[in-house]
Amino acid sequence: MIYRALLRPLLFACSAETAHVVTMTALRALARIPFATSPMRSRYLPRDPALAVEAFGLKFPHPVGLAAGLDKNAEAIEAFSAFGFGFIEVGTLTAEAQPGNPRPRLFRLTRDRAIINRMGFNNHGADAAAARIRRLRRRDAILGINIGKTKLVENDAALDDYAKSAAAIAPLADYVTINVSSPNTPGLRDLQTVSALRPLLVRVREVLDRASPARRIPLLLKIAPDLSDEDIDAIADLALELRLEGIIATNTTITRNQLSIGAEEIAQYGAGGLSGPPVKQRSLAVLRRLRTRVGDRVTLIAAGGIETVDDAWERIRAGATLLQIYTAIVYEGPLLARRLALGLAEQTRRAGLKSVTEAIGIEAR
Repeated sequence: MIYRALLRPLLFACSAETAHVVTMTALRALARIPFATSPMRSRYLPRDPALAVEAFGLKFPHPVGLAAGLDKNAEAIEAFSAFGFGFIEVGTLTAEAQPGNPRPRLFRLTRDRAIINRMGFNNHGADAAAARIRRLRRRDAILGINIGKTKLVENDAALDDYAKSAAAIAPLADYVTINVSSPNTPGLRDLQTVSALRPLLVRVREVLDRASPARRIPLLLKIAPDLSDEDIDAIADLALELRLEGIIATNTTITRNQLSIGAEEIAQYGAGGLSGPPVKQRSLAVLRRLRTRVGDRVTLIAAGGIETVDDAWERIRAGATLLQIYTAIVYEGPLLARRLALGLAEQTRRAGLKSVTEAIGIEAR
């Protein structure tokens, strides 16, 4: 494969953040080439009827999408769509533009195929992203927009901050995700308590309904893998109470338990969220617990350590309707979504099923 044989060695010769900048620059350039992205999507998007999934009123061509964090500023939607993703989530966006944390803040742990990041929601702001999305020549993929809290805003003013972001992007989003689970903004994870979450979700829901009275914009919540089981249950119950459309399980972890490197090397990387295979088992456990609690009444989206067809199939069987990838793209390239989707179609037929939807949550039945 060209990516693994040629492009990955070149990118891995650079620092992780430099490689990210180079990649995003290339993707933006691709999107500017006339008539380039549409033929690519026609070629790379799996259109097998067995893969089609419906969730919160939206029809997805297949379940594998791009997680938030890679396209923070909604700069490469057309390019990512061209590589055949089933859906794309951009952000995390904040109400105000902010530079994020000081560099270095992004690290590859190649032995574990993992990443540590403490980016800190570096982005141009929700208004700038909204303007960029409006200028798109075409938008083929379902678009989710992930919003978080501006760093300088205290938690007691978080509702207004999230509301401002939601108002800016609501008319452009197929769905909106509330991010209260990044470990890289001080105090953000405190908003995962039910007492803080309830008013936040209610406020954003009100903003979305005012912005789109004719269409209910699905509202999702992204949670951390580091929550206690009791907190996961409480969030699941709140999601049912507020008729939340979906939960993304999970964000990055602050634990380092699953790494193969020693404590001294771990300490060199410092703080930040760990993603990739080391978070896989905990993310899967959170998904299973959520499925037990909410059944099929809330759409569950699995993220965290998904890099093989077996990983993807396991999450579907555990209760995920949709899947998101990020870290694995760094190691396997942008066509990974296509490969996973085609693998899911094969697994579906091997199991004697007509559609991948028949496998959702089958493990818990």
